[in-house]
Amino acid sequence: MESPEPSRIGDRSTSDVVVRLRTHEGRDDWFYCHSLILIEKSKYFADRLSEDWPTCQILDSRNCVEVYCEESDFDHHVNFLRLLYVVIDGSLEDIWHGVKNALGILRVAVELECAQIVGACANYLEAMPWEEAEEDEILKIIPGMGSKAQPILARVQPVNPTAVLRIFLSAIKFATSSPPSAMNDLKTSAQEQLEYMLTEDDDAPLLTADQEVKFEVKECVKRLFTRFSNMLEALLCGPVESAYEKGKMQSFQSYLSDLSWAFQILNKLEIMKEFVNSWVGASDKIVLVVEQASSVAEIIETKLKVIEVAAKVLEAIGYGNVILPTAKRLHMVKVWLPFVRITKPLIDSATTNSKDAPELKIDGELWQSLESTFVSMVLTLPSEDQAEILTEWLGTENIHYPDFTEAFEVWCYRSKVAKRRLADMLGNHGLCLESVVEKWFLSWLHQLLQQLHSKGKEAPKEHNSCYKKTFSLLVSCG
Repeated sequence: MESPEPSRIGDRSTSDVVVRLRTHEGRDDWFYCHSLILIEKSKYFADRLSEDWPTCQILDSRNCVEVYCEESDFDHHVNFLRLLYVVIDGSLEDIWHGVKNALGILRVAVELECAQIVGACANYLEAMPWEEAEEDEILKIIPGMGSKAQPILARVQPVNPTAVLRIFLSAIKFATSSPPSAMNDLKTSAQEQLEYMLTEDDDAPLLTADQEVKFEVKECVKRLFTRFSNMLEALLCGPVESAYEKGKMQSFQSYLSDLSWAFQILNKLEIMKEFVNSWVGASDKIVLVVEQASSVAEIIETKLKVIEVAAKVLEAIGYGNVILPTAKRLHMVKVWLPFVRITKPLIDSATTNSKDAPELKIDGELWQSLESTFVSMVLTLPSEDQAEILTEWLGTENIHYPDFTEAFEVWCYRSKVAKRRLADMLGNHGLCLESVVEKWFLSWLHQLLQQLHSKGKEAPKEHNSCYKKTFSLLVSCG
């Protein structure tokens, strides 16, 4: 005796149930189904077709079950009904037609209580890669679907802190290494992810920066700086011509990029002091290496990278994030102020006039930030050192940058009130102090005018307001 043919959805000749899918927008489709299959596969339909259900609808001489759904879920309900007639044994993975469709079917299967389809759908989604939009949708839907859907979320569960620490330490060692150039993109990606792990945004940082983390980061950066220092020595000791070969300059730039990134990490962890001291100690050599080079496009790019790192170090010093003695602060101003003053016009020219120059990516606030940093640093120095720096500034052609007008005004004010402040402290010696200040100012002004005269120049017009302010302040001292 032949076995009966399997039932097929939509077969009116054997159907004994109509599933009526309806939407609030007026859509109304009939699906001819079989109660044996519906009851076996879905608890929802089993309840609706049981004798215990209070009402029974008849449509086309058959029992009828109405199911209302949103228009956006209509196709998922249709696919669900069709899957009730499929033997789901894991051999037909293409029945889901992608993550988005499977997720829609999963929602319907949970709603209509079909454990078999829920399990098969969950297994499919757990194994499939997700697009970002799909992942967001899964995170919205899955948590409310019960325990059978929970395996889908395994890949997005919080990670054990020990595992986070292990991957962080491995990544920081690689990110501060000097791999072959073919691996530069991978190293850049590692650096970006490390910075992301430590950043507090809408979420807390991925790991706690305890003493172990800080120690390992400092050790890795120290090794990076040692390799950079060795390269500086090699560039200074070797022939000048070979020092600026393309490969060596690219390697030098790579070190500068790594150091710039490393400083950001150290800043997040508040452990910048060792790096700052190392940069202070290497500053003379760094400037010497880049100043010996010509002004070709690649060297301009190198100088920009040097300035970007120097700006971060100077800012840390200038605003008191790293405390250095006066001698080191003065040294940094004397090394980097002339370098920045000379290099800025070259970079500005390269970005505006040269068609052959590489596209330079410059932070729009770099120069303004550097100017503010220099002003802050100068104002922390002893007044005699301030006067020397301001004298040089007033006598240079590059008076426009950095603009020390603010520092000059503060210096004038401090110089004026210093007599009164000291007189209050020391007693009735105001007249003596006044004489000293007046003599010093006249000597300073005489030196400045001599410098200008030796160059065959008159005082630049830009200086006039500064001279007038100084003169008026000192005249009113008495």
